[in-house]
Amino acid sequence: MKSEKKYLLGMTLGELKEAAKALGMPAFTGGQIAKWIYTQHVKNIDEMTNISKANREKLAAAYEIGCKAPIDAQHSKDGTIKYLFPTDNGKFVETVYIPEEDRATLCVSSQVGCKMNCLFCQTGKQGFEGSLSATDILNQIYSLPERDKLTNIVFMGQGEPMDNLDNVLRTTEIMTADFGYAWSPKRITVSSVGIKGKLKRFLEESDCHVAISLHSPLHDQRSALMPAERGMSIESIVELLRNYDFSHQRRLSFEYIVFKDVNDSEEHAKSIVNLLKGLDCRINLIRFHPIPNIPLHGCDDRKMEVFRNYLTRHGIFTTIRASRGQDIFAACGLLSTAKKIADERR
Repeated sequence: MKSEKKYLLGMTLGELKEAAKALGMPAFTGGQIAKWIYTQHVKNIDEMTNISKANREKLAAAYEIGCKAPIDAQHSKDGTIKYLFPTDNGKFVETVYIPEEDRATLCVSSQVGCKMNCLFCQTGKQGFEGSLSATDILNQIYSLPERDKLTNIVFMGQGEPMDNLDNVLRTTEIMTADFGYAWSPKRITVSSVGIKGKLKRFLEESDCHVAISLHSPLHDQRSALMPAERGMSIESIVELLRNYDFSHQRRLSFEYIVFKDVNDSEEHAKSIVNLLKGLDCRINLIRFHPIPNIPLHGCDDRKMEVFRNYLTRHGIFTTIRASRGQDIFAACGLLSTAKKIADERR
């Protein structure tokens, strides 16, 4: 009986060398395979022309590359493109490509759905459908039509990255390793609501930028907006972050969706200043994009500017993030593949 095939995409150099040796090939063949995948982005093993035909056949009998092209693309009037990628377990994830004048950012997903169930997020309403393998996370980059234009990656798509930490760390290792994409860690930002134990591990095992979902500096209010507050409070998150140096290459940011008459008062701004006092960080203010049956509304630009100016005057560098892709439901908090998954089950 033929064994189930495994994927080369998502394997480290050491693993590729071991795989080559297990198939009776010299270890250096693993290095050749790594170059074909992570440098040349081949779509099938037959393209690995400096490996003998006999060895390619051995490799193809046991492995596949693991790349899957997107099955759908939606184009926004502002140039943003939302791609729908199939996953290895028969589900789907959304990935958002955001081009700008001098940069191109890809917002990747780490899970199908999400366990965190933040009140304001459409992905949370989908429920949790499973974590992505490193193969599936990397495929969002590998099979992206605009891959060669990318300057930055943000783990801010579907899912909580710290809830799939092993595969996120494997992905960022491959992206930053010499045998992989050889990217600088400062081109990668990983977001989190804050998960006890997992956030600490990420801070110690990765040099990538960190973005914390703040959304309220007040425990009771943040708990109502984000149930994860009950497991790891924003105060304990900030206390943990104070143990790390963000004054050089690595950047710490806080994401703050501004809701009208909920978290946009001067009192909230004062509480943020007190919470983050002395911490080397920045804040990104984000416009809220309404989702069905949720009693939250975005505030106007003037109010956001007042909020930003208060924080800036009090020593916290703050920007208002431009909203991109709202017309194709690609903006912050709008990603969901629930309908696609339901359609496939019919």
